[in-house]
Amino acid sequence: MIDNVEASRFEILVDGTVVGIADYVDRGASVELPHTVIDPSMRGRGLAAVLVEHALEAVRASGRTVIPTCWYVAQFLDERPDLADLRAR
Repeated sequence: MIDNVEASRFEILVDGTVVGIADYVDRGASVELPHTVIDPSMRGRGLAAVLVEHALEAVRASGRTVIPTCWYVAQFLDERPDLADLRAR
């Protein structure tokens, strides 16, 4: 898992190949997560959940909140009450 700052996205790799991304937009006190995608050949392996959890941990570590405009991120947050404090108000 890497934070590709130049591309403004978190990337998940398998065998050195990027197989999924979670784009982000710095909004100051918050980080918007507008888009998450996993390569179709790698779907069904839980990689999206790993990627989003990593992204959310990075947001928490930065002391900011998240604006979940990606449906998957919003759903992930809805299913994880332990992460509710990360959602921007």
